Amino acid sequence: MHTFNTLSEFHKFCALPKPEHPLISVVNYGQVDYQTIEKQITWMQNFYSIGLKRDIQAKVRYGQQEYDFDEGLLSFIGPRQVLQFEMLPREKKPSGWLLLIHPDFLWNTPLAKTIKNYEFFGYAINEALFLSEKEENTLVDVLLHIQQEYRSNIDKFSQNIIIAQLELLLNYAERYYQRQFLTRKINNHEVLVRLENLLDTYFNGEEAIDKGIPTVQFVADTLNVSSNYLSSLLKVLTGQSTQQHIHEKLIEKAKEKLSTTQLSVSEIAYTLGFEHSQSFSKLFKSKTKQSPLAFRASFN
Repeated sequence: MHTFNTLSEFHKFCALPKPEHPLISVVNYGQVDYQTIEKQITWMQNFYSIGLKRDIQAKVRYGQQEYDFDEGLLSFIGPRQVLQFEMLPREKKPSGWLLLIHPDFLWNTPLAKTIKNYEFFGYAINEALFLSEKEENTLVDVLLHIQQEYRSNIDKFSQNIIIAQLELLLNYAERYYQRQFLTRKINNHEVLVRLENLLDTYFNGEEAIDKGIPTVQFVADTLNVSSNYLSSLLKVLTGQSTQQHIHEKLIEKAKEKLSTTQLSVSEIAYTLGFEHSQSFSKLFKSKTKQSPLAFRASFN
């Protein structure tokens, strides 16, 4: 596996000139020529990269998802994430842009902390961003402004101006992700169906008894998406987080058992994955404004 700690190391691997700034670089992807004869390349980089690419003659895998770069696609890679490329015979010349940002460039700026709030850097498991031509042109303009700024004479304003452009780029990306969630409804609703089926199976079987209440991470891993992506998607589609969906399904199953069986509250709590019945009763009351026993009494 190749490991790139600096932008210079990555530039060298791509047969590019040395970066004009040691901590931030805008790369014309058409000029990239990986210096390796490997058909399959695996690497880890210790910096952020935002890629806007077309016609890349490779199968690219990060996390558990594979992509064909045959249309405008924006991808976000955080430090220490692993990428795998399977190089294919070239039929078209690749094009696009690559923005590399070393974490040290963000030091002592608000973005050093807030960049972690942009959840798409965690979408490596399953989701990249597809762009319209208009959206693509908007982002290319921002990238070229960043490049123009660090190519100018660096002064005390340079970092703040570039950081502002980076924030603009990330905010556009966030807007476009929200658009993608809404326009790709068929796929998104399929995730909802799979979530419902997963929770039904979990609470109807023995898994809750064996493993306890399902965690957000368990649900996301089972659905083959990242936890951040799943929560973002569910909030857009339903207004609820993954945790809220888990609790809603749990309360639904609890009501079913309280109204149709003679199981005690403690036994119901146990079948739903609770170690202590008090925790179950507290959650049930917070969600329904009734205790489990009061809810059961309303059916008698």
